[in-house]
Amino acid sequence: MEGPVMRTSTLLQERERHVPRGLGAAHPIVVARAQGAEIWDVDGNVFIDFVGGIGVMNVGHAHPRVVRAIQAQLERLTHISIQVACYEPYIRLAERLNAIAPVPGPAKTLLLSTGAEAVENAVKIARAATGRSTVVAFGLGFHGRTLLGMSLTGKVHPYRDGFGPFAPDVYHARFPYAYRGVDTRAALDSLEHLFTTEADPERVAAVIIEPVLGEGGFVPAPPDFLQALRELTSRHGILLIADEIQSGFGRTGRMFAVEHAGIEPDMITSAKSLAGGMPLSAVTGRADIMDGPAPGGLGGTYAGNPLACAAALAVLDVFQDEGLLQRAEAIGQRLTGFFTDLQGRDPRIGDVRGLGAMVGVELVTDATDRAPDGELAARVVAAARRRGLLLLTAGSSGQVIRVLVPLIIPEELLDRALAILSEAFTEALGQPADGLMTAANPKA
Repeated sequence: MEGPVMRTSTLLQERERHVPRGLGAAHPIVVARAQGAEIWDVDGNVFIDFVGGIGVMNVGHAHPRVVRAIQAQLERLTHISIQVACYEPYIRLAERLNAIAPVPGPAKTLLLSTGAEAVENAVKIARAATGRSTVVAFGLGFHGRTLLGMSLTGKVHPYRDGFGPFAPDVYHARFPYAYRGVDTRAALDSLEHLFTTEADPERVAAVIIEPVLGEGGFVPAPPDFLQALRELTSRHGILLIADEIQSGFGRTGRMFAVEHAGIEPDMITSAKSLAGGMPLSAVTGRADIMDGPAPGGLGGTYAGNPLACAAALAVLDVFQDEGLLQRAEAIGQRLTGFFTDLQGRDPRIGDVRGLGAMVGVELVTDATDRAPDGELAARVVAAARRRGLLLLTAGSSGQVIRVLVPLIIPEELLDRALAILSEAFTEALGQPADGLMTAANPKA
């Protein structure tokens, strides 16, 4: 009897024929279905998911409560456009986001479709509310692939390379990245220098920052830096925008990463895990700021789609009822302990960092020069995939292994994933199997 038809290679060939090469692919697999923290490809292979759709599946794939909410809404209303007529899921979701967002005073929320759309609208709102035009972002930050999103993004390849010219009146300061020699003082000095030489602070509408760099390498901004940044922006009448698209919705053990620093930004952008896989984003901010644009100045045909709103309301219920913030902390402790143990056994594991379950490990050629080793990271990813674990890289040279595992992952599946990770690092680093943690003894 003939064996199963292997569809992956055929479909990947068709993808190459029909889809532009600029749309990258981290893994040469074709997914058929997913559930919880596992993915099945079209050939029947199963993978543990440490990518989560790039940080989208914090509540896991096809969470039953999210699925039921979408199904129920599907039978009532799939689309009307909020600019045509209002619908209750939009209002209820805005109400709940306003209640949990750490912004000063009463809040209002604008719902949109994508993270880049949220960033663009946050900047629009800031400019309308302040009457100023300049925007300051940070090196290695990622804020989207639209023209303004690319302009704000502080990483050239592959996000900006060949796509200029970019939007004017956008400047970049240094992000505090201690492992790369930029501490809080150096980052603040960079910002003050920018205000002195290039961007008059009295013309700056907003400063936008990822509290934890996403694509830039999972680098948390130190609390003292965020606190100083809040004081500095307030002193100059500048609005502070926290881009929480990747760091938000429970990934760090708080609903929003800025809560770790105890600050209140003027606006927060959300997306990714906001709606459990449905395309939805949000800008939540001070009510007086959010009301800056005149009626008709904000909108989007699909923005705040009813199905996505229903899904997001279910996601909030799951976080509340299933203790996912506590679970994020527990997963983060497991991951940090695991990577720290590896770090003590090989100097090429240069830095282990993160908040909650948003953990990254930076790989380098040696401990002295700290040259980023993207090739080593790629070998780890490939070795893990061969064993049934999907990973993703980040960082300036793809040298950071980042973990975006669904927070609902069962403990036994997490154990299995860490065992695979140990084997993958053993292979990639070229060490004997007993030089690292083993599958039989993952805590050794």
